[in-house]
Amino acid sequence: MPINHLYKEEQITSPLRELWRSFASNPFAVAGLWAVIFLLILVVLGPLLAPFQPEMQNPNAILLPPSWDPTGHVSHFLGTDDLGRDLFSRILHGVRLTFGMSLIVVVCALVVGFIIGSLSGMMRGLKSSILGHLFDALLSIPSLLLAILVVAVTGPGLSNVFWAVGIALTPQFVRAIHQAVHEELQKEYVTAARLDGASSLQIFWYVIMPNVWEVVIIQTTIAISVAILDIAALGFLNLGAQAPSSEWGSMIFQGLSSLLIAPWTITIPGLAILFTVLSINLVGDGLRSALAPIRN
Repeated sequence: MPINHLYKEEQITSPLRELWRSFASNPFAVAGLWAVIFLLILVVLGPLLAPFQPEMQNPNAILLPPSWDPTGHVSHFLGTDDLGRDLFSRILHGVRLTFGMSLIVVVCALVVGFIIGSLSGMMRGLKSSILGHLFDALLSIPSLLLAILVVAVTGPGLSNVFWAVGIALTPQFVRAIHQAVHEELQKEYVTAARLDGASSLQIFWYVIMPNVWEVVIIQTTIAISVAILDIAALGFLNLGAQAPSSEWGSMIFQGLSSLLIAPWTITIPGLAILFTVLSINLVGDGLRSALAPIRN
């Protein structure tokens, strides 16, 4: 005998599925996500796809324009610089140095900032007030200026840039997580959980953190863009990656001498930086818009 369904069952979607549905409704956010995936693939496979070594010089192809120029050549798709180095190969190698390093720096800053911000956010009284004012003072210094100060002490170099940008970004994570945890700690449902006998660790992880992940995700996307710009800016100021590195900011600095006669040596790495930062910002805006209705 067939079963008659008199009532239609209501399907309740999971928060992650609802987040993806809201995120996918934004075409710009999806385009940014595909661009970020493309960049992640280049971080892993970029050096393997490069037709030349980044430091390889060709004296017969100095300042060769891109291939779409009438005087260009298809063997050097994006042209060459003043030393005959292939820009396409250097861009592919530079993805790992600029975008890949920014991801590692942000992850390290996130871990340190999450621990310090969570501990300080759970504090009360004088300790919490002192830490809050201390983080406000640190945030009053721009991240790039703070990174320049650290590099000035430790010296130029790509390894020192890692620590400089990481130290500059950590206070932003600490302050954002501290403020979010501290605000959630004042809510009534936290008091109800405490009256039910929940420990401080249980309150933090099961009650507070589900409402703080939004802040963590948004702050992470912002920090990746800031890290890319800071790493490139330090390279452009000759305080970061040194020649003949293929880091994008350093490539712009190395192309300044041939700006008027070979503008592609600067515009191509500049467009690579613009494309990367724009992609990250599109994903961040899409996540911010998708998380807002779920939180509400």
